[in-house]
Amino acid sequence: MIKFDDERKMSRRRFLGSAAAAAAGAALSGSLLMPRLARADQLLAPSNRITLGCIGVGGMGTANMNVFLQHPQCQVVAVCDVDKNHLAVAKSAVEKFYSDQAGKTYKGCSTYGDFRELLARPDIDAVVIATPDHWHTIIATSAAKIGKDVYCEKPLSLTLAEGRTTADIMKRYGRVFQTGSWQRSVGTFHFAAELVRNQRIGQLQEIHVGLPDGPAIEHQAFQPVPPELDYNMWLGPAPWAPYTAMGVHFHFRWHYDYSGGMVTDWGVHHCDIAQWAMGVDDSGPTEIEGKAEFPSPDYFSDTATNFRFVCTYPSGVKMIVSNKYENGIKFIGSDGWIFVSRERIDASPRSLLTTVIAPSETHLYKSDDHQGNFLDCVRSRKVTITPAEVAHRSASICHLGNTAMRLQKKIQWDPLTERFINDPEAERMISRSMRGPWQL
Repeated sequence: MIKFDDERKMSRRRFLGSAAAAAAGAALSGSLLMPRLARADQLLAPSNRITLGCIGVGGMGTANMNVFLQHPQCQVVAVCDVDKNHLAVAKSAVEKFYSDQAGKTYKGCSTYGDFRELLARPDIDAVVIATPDHWHTIIATSAAKIGKDVYCEKPLSLTLAEGRTTADIMKRYGRVFQTGSWQRSVGTFHFAAELVRNQRIGQLQEIHVGLPDGPAIEHQAFQPVPPELDYNMWLGPAPWAPYTAMGVHFHFRWHYDYSGGMVTDWGVHHCDIAQWAMGVDDSGPTEIEGKAEFPSPDYFSDTATNFRFVCTYPSGVKMIVSNKYENGIKFIGSDGWIFVSRERIDASPRSLLTTVIAPSETHLYKSDDHQGNFLDCVRSRKVTITPAEVAHRSASICHLGNTAMRLQKKIQWDPLTERFINDPEAERMISRSMRGPWQL
């Protein structure tokens, strides 16, 4: 077993903290390498930089923004959030960063409470979206239609239908898209996927995807909306609900109206690597079954706490997703196994860990810098390491798993037509209605 030292361990919490520190000039070590800070005389001329607008600047939005600040080939010129406190912090971070770089005061970061006002600026080349999941498709497709490239947090969508719409719009308008499935830009995940793709463990038979437990949030008393928050805009296309602090910002993940729980939050990361290793980035499973435990009706959250679902692929490979496995991905083949997570990589036989992929074998797309890969592709117009179609197919697994577990039955799926087979009940869960005036 190979273990990383403490400086290279990369949990989601660690990523957030490290990226925030980077705004003050600290480099993120380990698997998510940032570019070296450029001196003022090394910065590209403003006319040559990719101009970015960041939409949603709390949590991962701040982390992503701080990483993009490190890249001298782009410049963050605007931030947008429905929370004025988030806006103030983000604007201050951007302007301090560029002031420090230039050696003089910089006051060029605009703020917006409505993403449509930011998108209306013709001088913005690309947007970075890190809103709750129920906003991803509306904002991403709106940006694409007016000619802006998109970096969007995972999961791509709230529903299967939204994911297909996003992927189709990106293709139709020729936009460069990157989703925040950054594990593809980490060497150990890339290596594990190449070993599986080249049959180093023999014929792939089963994949175990381990996720954290889903939290259960007890009932929360309704509260007055804080004056700094535009709560109606935060809800957007989601059903109206009384405000409580545990329903917004980070905690949106545990409410089905806004997200899909731990299955979509962590699951899309690991299921993405699993599909990459299988070579089915443009397809998916044909049969899904699962069971889950959900909070009782008197609880505030409603997404799965304990869960297990099984996806069967046309090849016969079964992918089992559960919170009872170690967090990570275990590929089991006829001749051995490989386990990979953000903390370690292990294999049997252990000699697999020192094997070399020959030039004549399958080599997967290589990226060592997820945000940098996006910026490079904006310039070259090449496809990113996690484009919209890949993002949609990875998120689809999680939506299918949630569908099977919520219905508590086996469902049949056609990955070509992306429809359920002879199952009107499941078919109704492909999409959800949007609260007006929002629509696709």
